[in-house]
Amino acid sequence: MIDRKALVQRHNVSFNAVDPRSPLTVGNGNFAFTADVTGLQTIPDAYPAPGRYVEQGGSLLGTQSTWAWHSTPVDEEPSLSVSLQEYSSPRGRVPYVDLAGKTSATELDDGSPEETWLRNNPHRLMLANIGLASESAGLDSIQAHDIGGIDQKLDLWEGLLTSAFAVAGAEFCVLTVVDPDSDTLAVSIRSTGERPPAVRFSFPYGSEAWGNAADWDQPDKHSSDFSAEPEGWEIQRVLDGTRFSAHIAADNAQLTSVGAHDFLLAGTSSELTFSVAFTPAQGGPQDTRKTFAEIRKAAAEHWSAHWLNGGMIEFAGSADPRAAELERRVVLSQYLMAVNCSGSAPPQETGLAVNSWRGRFHLEMHWWHGAHFPLWNREDLLTDSLDWYFTILDRAQETAARQGFAGVRWPKQVALDGRESPSDIGPFLIWQQPHPIYLAELVWRATQTPGMDPVKGEEVLAKYATLVFETAAFMASFGLRTENGVELPPPLVPAQESYGFMRDRVENPTFELAYWNWALETAQQWRRRLGLADAPGWSETARDMAKPHTADGVYSAISVPPFTIRTDHPSMLAALGVVPETSAIDPATMDRTLDGVLSDWDWGSTWGWDYPMIAMTAARLNRPNDAVDALLMERGKNTYLANGHNFQTDALPFYLPGNGGLLTAVALMAVGWDGGKTAPGFPSDGSWTVTAEDILPLP
Repeated sequence: MIDRKALVQRHNVSFNAVDPRSPLTVGNGNFAFTADVTGLQTIPDAYPAPGRYVEQGGSLLGTQSTWAWHSTPVDEEPSLSVSLQEYSSPRGRVPYVDLAGKTSATELDDGSPEETWLRNNPHRLMLANIGLASESAGLDSIQAHDIGGIDQKLDLWEGLLTSAFAVAGAEFCVLTVVDPDSDTLAVSIRSTGERPPAVRFSFPYGSEAWGNAADWDQPDKHSSDFSAEPEGWEIQRVLDGTRFSAHIAADNAQLTSVGAHDFLLAGTSSELTFSVAFTPAQGGPQDTRKTFAEIRKAAAEHWSAHWLNGGMIEFAGSADPRAAELERRVVLSQYLMAVNCSGSAPPQETGLAVNSWRGRFHLEMHWWHGAHFPLWNREDLLTDSLDWYFTILDRAQETAARQGFAGVRWPKQVALDGRESPSDIGPFLIWQQPHPIYLAELVWRATQTPGMDPVKGEEVLAKYATLVFETAAFMASFGLRTENGVELPPPLVPAQESYGFMRDRVENPTFELAYWNWALETAQQWRRRLGLADAPGWSETARDMAKPHTADGVYSAISVPPFTIRTDHPSMLAALGVVPETSAIDPATMDRTLDGVLSDWDWGSTWGWDYPMIAMTAARLNRPNDAVDALLMERGKNTYLANGHNFQTDALPFYLPGNGGLLTAVALMAVGWDGGKTAPGFPSDGSWTVTAEDILPLP
């Protein structure tokens, strides 16, 4: 039996110096606060987030919520019709939300002013910067070089960040924690200095920049008005159509305005304790009066319950020297995914810390963000974001109907409203279409474990039936029956986006063919579980899917020249790895395909989820050594920072699909899949000792 507390706490994160790539985050899935070594956001410039373009960069130190979005006002909001272009297809002309006149993925951010606005809006908003005020130390400002004696620790078991440090001869101890049930940050600061501690709250305007949620150079475009309220103050924020409040509560302190959007909370003694609750104007009332002690207690109970319930894995006793690092990645990934990816909408790739793609989330990544939750017996952390699909069901049905298909066509790059972004890639992707079926199936499977109330499984089937059936209806109608079987015709872009330049010619990507086969038959199984008749055509379409193209005994990425471009995702491997075994894929051919990828691929062009994808394929092929090697391959985008984040590039400093993929791969490697064996992804030569608890097999 695993000593879960000991396991988790041996991977607590500690710093004794500024690590500019690894700030630490506390949060609850819908709200997160990312701090520097002071436990606050005192030195944001020391944690730069260059973004896609350096001049549009910001800081890794974010304060973000699932609901906090902003749009730049325009005289008339443009319609997606400005970007509709018709493409030839075997069914005739089909409209897509493309970038007008663009033919290459290198022109991804170009387009008309209307298209640019549609791509940039709405964008996720930085709620506030909350930092230790220089008045606390008698300085004009606090810079990174002013801070010494650093001793910072993130206690994963309690969700508590403790930061000890010294500034100008004064020693500080800051405790930082987030309420598990609201968008509330609670902080306690103790100081040995002559001056009482003080905190500065600063509020930015929204930013359209690719990787920056804050614009500090537009003070006249928004307002920050504060007033007293019982036991504290309310700062009312107005940014065009976005309105929210920050409710600050503190004992023995005073809040004063020190600028148009800057406020100083000054204590009167050596200890300052406060909370700040962010509430959207359109939302319901929240309890904004919780004390620091109450929030600290609630967070400790929440996080200990998180670790005590659900899956856990330990590699203690392993002879392989890489085991400790894999265990660290697994524990920290569990924490980061719960903090950033368990909210009421699909998460963005960089979570709630820093924007990428203007904070918009990518639905083709949702599987990587969320599939692990049910496998680790924490399906409740997935269901809220899966429920979000119901909110855009009408829009997805409209897209499918406009293109002549049945059911729903799920978009790619979206905000909460689910509106597609003009792009020469996103609207042509199809591999996100089966995701709701797979995710719903995993949630249902989690209700089928011994001892579970059978009513829960019936409730899951009833709840998600519409998503599953509407998704399958689109998939069946998208498949084109020809003399070669049911094909996936152009225009499309496969998961391996290297083929974006030939979206009008791509046919039958290997991964998508297998995924169609499995998901359609799974949807049919849902009908049978509900006592419904089989849907006409679903099983036939699955059975008759065209066979993936092979050349020289290996699977190609697509079925037309150039067949396989050896850059980006080696997505053909996902056809037996991510996708369970189907009649579409021959294991022997996939075995040779894996050999070819491992021997010759442009690893610099890969992405973080490629490594767990390869590991899953290797495990299903009974190649455990290759599975472990893939998961721990020393490549740039398989880097896991001190804070546990999967680093990709300076522009994409955090990449949560990599963390989520890691957890899914480890689950498969540790407990296998239906009809498989125990620990199929770890060598049986004694080099690995694997203890797994409460982890479920994959299909």
